[in-house]
Amino acid sequence: MNFSCNKYLSYKWFNDLICKSNLAEISKIRGCLIFQPYGLEIWNKIKNKLNYLLKKTGHENYYFPLLISITDLNKEYNHIKGFSKECAIVTHRRLNIKNKKILLDRNSKLKNELIIRPTSEAIIWNSLKKWINSYRDLPRLLNQWSNIIRWEMRPRFLLRNSEFILQEGHTVHSSKQEALSHSIKILNLYKYFIEKILSIPVIKGKKTPKEKFAGANTTYCLESVLLDGKALQIATSHFLGQNFSKSFDVKYFNKNGIYERPWGTSYGISTRLLGALVFTHSDKYGLILPPKIAPIQVVIISIIKKIEDNKILEKLVKKILVCLKNKKIRFFYDNRKRYNPGWKFNEYDIKGVPLRITIGKNEIQKGLIEIFRRDNRKRKHIKIRNIKNKITYFLKNIQKNIFLKALFLKNKFTKTIDDYKKFKQIFNSNGGLIYSHWDGRKESEKKIKEDTSASIICIPSKSKTKSNFGHCIYSNNLSKQRVIFAKCY
Repeated sequence: MNFSCNKYLSYKWFNDLICKSNLAEISKIRGCLIFQPYGLEIWNKIKNKLNYLLKKTGHENYYFPLLISITDLNKEYNHIKGFSKECAIVTHRRLNIKNKKILLDRNSKLKNELIIRPTSEAIIWNSLKKWINSYRDLPRLLNQWSNIIRWEMRPRFLLRNSEFILQEGHTVHSSKQEALSHSIKILNLYKYFIEKILSIPVIKGKKTPKEKFAGANTTYCLESVLLDGKALQIATSHFLGQNFSKSFDVKYFNKNGIYERPWGTSYGISTRLLGALVFTHSDKYGLILPPKIAPIQVVIISIIKKIEDNKILEKLVKKILVCLKNKKIRFFYDNRKRYNPGWKFNEYDIKGVPLRITIGKNEIQKGLIEIFRRDNRKRKHIKIRNIKNKITYFLKNIQKNIFLKALFLKNKFTKTIDDYKKFKQIFNSNGGLIYSHWDGRKESEKKIKEDTSASIICIPSKSKTKSNFGHCIYSNNLSKQRVIFAKCY
């Protein structure tokens, strides 16, 4: 198995790595992909761990229809305005075959055309109108794992697809403060999950009015920087205010028997997380997976050739497997005969398996095994009797180490700039995360993007400097805070 990495850190390298590691492949449909079993297994690990955390906070899983009526989608104007260019529309009920050609059946045209969901706020709030009648029905915390269609102008493999899998939460609350607090609570939950489970450091903040979610009052976000210096939005949490409760006429009786409108939130992460994993932790040899979500945490490979040594090998492997099972470590003993050890080493390098155990005749005679760490590519011989504690230690250390490496990269790409000429030079070369002052005007935000292709990815929650006040990088107008500019996917 060969993995071409001549253009390391290029977008082509990223695409090749996803395919060679058997995560996914590009389909014939523009912007859509085919998940391979290995990629789907990683996604299911992510899904199960996040699902567990959400259920602990009181969420219940639902599943709503794929199709939304235009009438419902049109009820919240800012929402439909924001998604109008990305919506896929169902116009007919059936097809006709004429002269071996497939044609739309003109007699089956729908009177009310349907939208394939770009997100589910419209269809969910339509149901909430029936479900919420009293203060006793609140708060209501819904979660959904769904397929989404958004016609992307410039699709990016696993980073910006036309079809993707989305975890989307939708909640309803009796007060503004409760809804706001919940939005931030979920953002913090996402931050914990992404940093502790996926080992990806993120920046917490909120979007500018221009970049916020369509139909939201405020969008809170988590942003990361990839190996090539570009930024990626990893998760968002939206405070919807009463926008959707007004649009869908949702009311409830409060404790005093008076009608009130509830307050809403929505939030989500998607299979974009897999793209973030690949483009944060990989190297020129292939993937580097965080042990907590790796389908295989330890792979065992024999380099013994003589048949007479196989009985000794099998006894030793059995002993190792029992140890790994007792520690609930996910392992795979690769005893395939049709591939030589070198081919297998290369395969698991590309797939990013955190630890590799190699067993040879010399190791058996000395009572040792060789451990290879995928994160730093270092080998170490350990005594077989110490395998239980050592494997657990290595996995924890790898999880921590790849986070620190990614954090070092993020800090390396982060700069504070006050000169617009230098600002433009940076974005004309390597890019990165640039902290600069902005005057809060849409005109300045738009002009900077036209000049540099850099967007304001977020207004950070914590200021990087002691003094928040300064002058806008573009207009020189008074600025209250630095924001983060970056080129992004």
